[in-house]
Amino acid sequence: MLIQLAVRDFAVVVSLHLELEPGMTVLTGETGAGKSILVDALSLALGERAYSDAVRAGRERAEVSAVFDLDAVPAARQWLFEHELDSSEGECVLRRSVGRDGRSRAWINTRPVPVQTLRELGDLLIDIHGQHAHQSLLRRATQRQILDEYAGHGRALARLGECYARWSSLHAERERLESTPGEVEARLDFLRYQLEELQRLNLEPDEPAQLDGEHRRMSHASELLQTYQQAVERLCGDDDAAVLSQIGGVRRSLGELHAYDERLPEPISLLESATVHVEEAASALRRYAEDLELDPQRYQWLEERLGAIHALARKHRVPAEELPALTPRLVAEVEALEHGAGRRESLEQELAAVGQQYREVARALFEERRRAADALCEAVSANMRELGMTGGRFQVRVEHAAEERPTPHGLDHVEFLVSTDPGQPMGPLARVASGGELSRISLAIQVIASQGSGVPTLVFDEVDAGIGGRVAQIVGQHLRRLAERRQVLCITHLPQVASQAAHHIQVQKYSEKAATRTQLEALSGEERVREIARMLGGLQITAQTLAHAREMLEGSCD
Repeated sequence: MLIQLAVRDFAVVVSLHLELEPGMTVLTGETGAGKSILVDALSLALGERAYSDAVRAGRERAEVSAVFDLDAVPAARQWLFEHELDSSEGECVLRRSVGRDGRSRAWINTRPVPVQTLRELGDLLIDIHGQHAHQSLLRRATQRQILDEYAGHGRALARLGECYARWSSLHAERERLESTPGEVEARLDFLRYQLEELQRLNLEPDEPAQLDGEHRRMSHASELLQTYQQAVERLCGDDDAAVLSQIGGVRRSLGELHAYDERLPEPISLLESATVHVEEAASALRRYAEDLELDPQRYQWLEERLGAIHALARKHRVPAEELPALTPRLVAEVEALEHGAGRRESLEQELAAVGQQYREVARALFEERRRAADALCEAVSANMRELGMTGGRFQVRVEHAAEERPTPHGLDHVEFLVSTDPGQPMGPLARVASGGELSRISLAIQVIASQGSGVPTLVFDEVDAGIGGRVAQIVGQHLRRLAERRQVLCITHLPQVASQAAHHIQVQKYSEKAATRTQLEALSGEERVREIARMLGGLQITAQTLAHAREMLEGSCD
């Protein structure tokens, strides 16, 4: 989820800082106020092409940064780990700068990266739909993923993935066995070197976690010791203000009065239990304080040991706790290469059997995809018509290529086809739909398919162009429905759409020292009512338009 967007010296923007929440957020404002500039800035942070005219007049460099919360985006966390760009804070910062000469630089979590790398990660985090957007919906892989998410094919894909992993492993083994003697010997040398590294490290199964815990304690030993000692003093010190003294005083006072109220034994008993718990807590804290090590030599050894462990883990591209499991795998590969001649015949039989199993699972998945495609076509076509595309039709073409090489996602080619007019033949999205139509078709698809996982943040840049009235209200309702599962950021001119949002930001343009500036203001209460009233039209905001605006906002809560 996108949680922050910071822009500096970009187009007419001097400096802006936008904080975003889950759910649906709308950006509204007068035409030309700079709403789409924010989308352009976000696109730059996601790896879109940089142009020198993006730099504000009189400045040498424009900068944009976007901060994402990755708690609910496992695909992005895995991607960062695989590229050694992960952060321990659960957030990801994408930053981009572009100079007056058109050259740009990119960073992920403070580390410089190629723009293409930024773009790859951006595709997992956000999807922008609009005139200048990169639209993942046009990619065949995305279309296949949407169909699978809609149909809930997670288990079928997992079974297929297991078959593919086994087939791929056997296929790779066959290729190694078919290698020239020199290649086999080179591979053996490399594997033996890797085994020697692991053996020198001599890592115990639970050692990384244990050493990490000890390192954290030693890194904060002084702070922990001080806190432990203060806590023990507050719990059971000689001071009358200590917790034990306070509990004891209360217990004695109540004990002197229990003859007057038969209910007092219960709280007295609870206080006695509290005394025991406080004493146990203090005893535990004393033990922790005694166990704390402040040995600089031990700390240096921990740093060196953990450094070696994590360096080797990065080298093998696995978490540190998985390093011990590498040894038996490498040993198995060495043995297979050393005894390759006797392995070839059995390997061919295994490969044929696993390949047949894979194709059976892939065929079953194809049948499931074909059935799901019919249901998705019907639902999306109905949504398209609701969104003002009278006569619009949607079709999912699923073709099975049984003879192709296995892949992790099956043997099917999935393609979305559309017709936006009754007399128009069906054709691929990229060739048939205009920019505005594509945005609405995308909205229709996302509303239907949003039950599964996917890109967590969707941006719709004026998807309401050319519509109004009842259709505009339906668009707003669809966006609000979509925002129940995804974060939705929508730029709109329509009050019917703006009134449906959970959060409302107004983009304003003003002049300062003969220069144009853009600023943002989060709206609520009467400020939001007045903005909705302005969007309803008219030269002046009247009591009638204000009443209508309130009615729209109240209706959106129903």
